[in-house]
Amino acid sequence: MPASVLHRVARDLTAALAAVVLLGGAPPIHAQQPVPDAPPAWPEITRESRPWTRWWWHGSAVDETNLTDELEELRAAGIGGVEITPIYGVYGAEDRFIDYLSPRWMEVFTHTLREAERLDLGVDMATGNGWPFGGPWVGPEEASRYLAHRTYTLNGGERLQERIVLRQEPLLRAVGNQIYETYGEILAVPGQELEGTREQPLRRPGAREIDIAQLRDPVAQNEDLQSLALEQVRFPRELPLQRVIARSEDGQVLDLTERVGADGTLDWTAPQGRWTVYALFLGWHGKMVERAGPGGEGEVIDHFSDAALEHYLQRFDEAFSGYDLSTLRGFFNDSYEVDDASGEANWTPELFEEFRERRGYDLGEYLPALLFGAEGDTAARVLTDYRQTVAELLLEKFTEEWREWANEHGAITRNQAHGSPANILDLYAASDIPETEGTEIQRIKFASSAAHVTGKRLTAAEAATWLGEHFTSTLADVRRALDRFLLGGVNHLVYHGTAYSPQDAPWPGWLFYAAVHFNPQNTWWGDFGALNRYVARIQSFLQQGEPDEDLLLYFPISDWYARRQGDALLQHFNGIPGDPESRSHPFVQGATQLHERGYGYDFVSDAQLQEIEVEDGELRAEGGQYRALIVPRSTYIPLQTAERIFELARNGSTILAYRGLAEEVAGLAELETHSARLRELLGELRLRPVGDTGLQEAAIGEGRIVIGSDLDAMLGYVGVRRESMTDSGLEFIRRRHDDGTTYFVVNWGETPVDGWVPFASTARAVALYDPMTGESGYGHVRLASGGVEVHLQLQPGESAIIRLYDEERSGRPWHYLRPAGPPDTLEGTWTLRFVIGGPTPPQERRLTSLGSWTELEGEDVDAFSGSATYTLEFERPAGSASAYLLDLGEVHESAGVALNGDSLATLIGPSFRVKIPAERLRERNRLEVTVTNLMANRIADLDRRGVFWKRFYNVNFPARLRENRGANGLFDASRWEPFPSGLVGPVTLQPLQP
Repeated sequence: MPASVLHRVARDLTAALAAVVLLGGAPPIHAQQPVPDAPPAWPEITRESRPWTRWWWHGSAVDETNLTDELEELRAAGIGGVEITPIYGVYGAEDRFIDYLSPRWMEVFTHTLREAERLDLGVDMATGNGWPFGGPWVGPEEASRYLAHRTYTLNGGERLQERIVLRQEPLLRAVGNQIYETYGEILAVPGQELEGTREQPLRRPGAREIDIAQLRDPVAQNEDLQSLALEQVRFPRELPLQRVIARSEDGQVLDLTERVGADGTLDWTAPQGRWTVYALFLGWHGKMVERAGPGGEGEVIDHFSDAALEHYLQRFDEAFSGYDLSTLRGFFNDSYEVDDASGEANWTPELFEEFRERRGYDLGEYLPALLFGAEGDTAARVLTDYRQTVAELLLEKFTEEWREWANEHGAITRNQAHGSPANILDLYAASDIPETEGTEIQRIKFASSAAHVTGKRLTAAEAATWLGEHFTSTLADVRRALDRFLLGGVNHLVYHGTAYSPQDAPWPGWLFYAAVHFNPQNTWWGDFGALNRYVARIQSFLQQGEPDEDLLLYFPISDWYARRQGDALLQHFNGIPGDPESRSHPFVQGATQLHERGYGYDFVSDAQLQEIEVEDGELRAEGGQYRALIVPRSTYIPLQTAERIFELARNGSTILAYRGLAEEVAGLAELETHSARLRELLGELRLRPVGDTGLQEAAIGEGRIVIGSDLDAMLGYVGVRRESMTDSGLEFIRRRHDDGTTYFVVNWGETPVDGWVPFASTARAVALYDPMTGESGYGHVRLASGGVEVHLQLQPGESAIIRLYDEERSGRPWHYLRPAGPPDTLEGTWTLRFVIGGPTPPQERRLTSLGSWTELEGEDVDAFSGSATYTLEFERPAGSASAYLLDLGEVHESAGVALNGDSLATLIGPSFRVKIPAERLRERNRLEVTVTNLMANRIADLDRRGVFWKRFYNVNFPARLRENRGANGLFDASRWEPFPSGLVGPVTLQPLQP
């Protein structure tokens, strides 16, 4: 079936289902129905409560007709908005390429804005082409830089005979000539041994070398940049000299910069003694914009320079002039990936001046400590001050300046701070919407914590970037990944992503190089709306109220700033550091224990602590309130932070010093004075033992500081609640409202939950909501020690919204599943009809037993990817049950269920069960189960037949797993065995009690 027909059919089916179930007309949560038997109302579904998607524009080869068509398909599938990110192009579509920010590009962009508004879709745009910020208009003065150095040794009376000059060694890395196994920490495949590294990536077999001598400087002047796919280019240039410092063996320091002539001759005779001369040069890092599309290829900007950012953004101001962008919601910045290349962009021309102004001393006097780690503790302190300065520049000169520019344009910023050489809590907090990515709860919580502490309503996530190999991820896999984000505090999910694909593109259309593929060409697109309704229902709750975390956990970043790792000057942060040395740190161990034991907490930075106040003994942040502050023991602590901790205690708060307090101030600036002040603060502690608990406590003003090594004991002593549901495999996130508390709970255990579950909150009524089906009702709640208990029924992988109310509520009761007898297997002759998909729908079959359709005769069933309908007629069961539970058993991979011509549900897993009211059954019934499999079998067929579908510039088409590489190094599915497909069963029907 042609791709255009597939698009239309999938869209029409999804639109019909969405019109019935999307809850667009549901009243807001505060407008409860007055009818006594009314179910609890769901919140209103908005464009922000629906999930969004990153919309890749390959080569910006878009047109108005196809843009409108795709926006309509996205809206019909339940998407709430798009983020436009232009990237590399597609072979054969060169005549459609549109240069980034050209007048034609602005025409299609503003058309998108108008059409999105018509369809009630939001729009963000990346502030650039690919990532990070950069482009052809970025010149040498604005490009990312690095510090290069040479050293010379002189004895007293000697003069330096050689000139102080340094020529940059040429370097060229081209993505098109290489295959990368390491796509970043978040994408590492557990257990897979890597063959290449960032510095020395694995080369693609037979790759054509590119000679840097064949390139023109600057890079933007070269032709065919899409084919070259340059990732990093350092031309052999003479590097500008920044500083020359001489240091004697006894520590005397002289600045000789002004004594270096234009030709590099040093006019200086070394005084008595032995001297080392350090010559510092500014190199060009050469990092290019990754995955750039036409008109966006160029060097990455210097993120530590506001002048560089201002020059970069001027190009947008010029392009935007005269166009109506009033409906653009925001600008997006991808994760900091400047240094995922050779070397690091670790300097900026004004760094020495900025350092002196911020730290109060001359960094040039401590070059041996900074560059080589000399002088032990001094080196750790200098490195801390250097990294703190870089962090402040990245925050002030880039993140905050970019946000102010966006706000001046009437837009917000959505920012991925992770990977930055800075305290990402502060960078996230400086964004209007912090955005995370990855798979670990602790990593996710860095973004949500910044949002919670600083009062941001939304926390976003780049979701489902790589869940497995291409074409193998199910909607159930995606759901599990999304649940993890939601449990980590995310409430604004953005799929990664949807590639624009014109109607005339042969199947599988235009695709992004990373899975998962949220495209209309995907076989499960017709069932995708069920997942999006699930997300929208959950986010409609999680976007209301305030975060309900009890604890602030201080992130002692100075300990990581002080740690030297090899020759690197920078350290990049993604969340909880996972290296072996970090795992024993009290901060890492404390965060892990808090999560596993069911405590609610947010991370807090040094800067954010300065904004925390105390009200009635609780810590009050802009976005919520907390019972206590946990300060894990660290080696170093900034004096300002230590003073603030003691001030919070004096004002009435509870401070929990897990394993003790730091005894060393961070950094070298005013070391003697700061150390004396810290000793003075610690001297205020008059510790007394707390019974036989092993804890110690000191009264500080109106508050207290409790010290201990048993975190559970400390939290129990000060009365912090614990959600013991985590002991049985349940995980949760809480939100606080004026009239109660909302929980999102997921059963990640291996066994069903059916019984009373403890909640560490008070309640006089409880409403239960099933976000997958849209059902709601008032459930059973009873008082219990430390809170209440709620009767829950959750299969493994299932989730629920639990709304606890402080006052009595009544209405339609929740229908608990109570079996009235054993399940009966539905048997008989099934008709199997292949309804949509390709390459060719197989002929209709009649089956007396169920199993994967790939086990049927014929090669066409092995190659088929799409949907097939299983039809069975059965008699009404005997008895007087009030309802029946239909269980499809094993399904590959999603299923739409209809009874007697009426749709019952779309099931995406992990369980495939649906409740059927008894009145829906007739004496003779017709069950239709439309099962959709993965794209994988059809893709494997294309590769076996040698069909040319991998047609992309830049990254053309990498396998995540080594075993899926072909001889040319690209993804190759030709060796795949057919993936199980269809309804395997057994299909059962179980009577239920009222």
